[in-house]
Amino acid sequence: MRSVKDLAREIVRREGGFVDDPDDPGGATKFGVTVQTLKRLGLDLNRDGAVTDADVHAVRETDAIDVFLRHYFFGPRLGALPESIQPSVFDMYVNAGSHAVRILQRLLNDMGFDLVVDGLIGPRTAGAAHKGQDAAPNHFVDAYGIARRNYYYAVADGRPASRKYARRRDGGKGGWIRRAEEFISARYHFTEAEHRARTAAWD
Repeated sequence: MRSVKDLAREIVRREGGFVDDPDDPGGATKFGVTVQTLKRLGLDLNRDGAVTDADVHAVRETDAIDVFLRHYFFGPRLGALPESIQPSVFDMYVNAGSHAVRILQRLLNDMGFDLVVDGLIGPRTAGAAHKGQDAAPNHFVDAYGIARRNYYYAVADGRPASRKYARRRDGGKGGWIRRAEEFISARYHFTEAEHRARTAAWD
């Protein structure tokens, strides 16, 4: 099984180098670390007394891995979840913060658990996740991945500037959707026709 550090390395490789997309609410990004993240964590990497886009440029792969492990895995206590679901929740947490946990909590509530959807992993959420995995061992991870995919589509429904992340210019699956489906069994992937039907209202 992949280690948490291996997962962090994979996320860094997926995120790639410096990007400053005006449609990205997170601002300038490098290896998945945004300027907003650096400001929130007070990481003045170039030691000039301010956290700016220049610090994003200074982010190294090792810095990104450290941020992901400290603040997006160990910080939110993702290790308390079943091992099966950790990779997908971790990847989503890097991409969308505590929404990753809220998606899980809503899924668990749909399964009959009574959780507060607060984006925090406490004993009740962790316990419910283990029970959910035990109750549906062959479907739990896929169900979470599908919920992730639905979340991305819903964000793009409500925010036209984000649609380019869910749908390419040629109409195919955008990075958000491909990212979610990396953690979903192939039999549950949307066909191109299903994806195009889901996004048809955006035209």
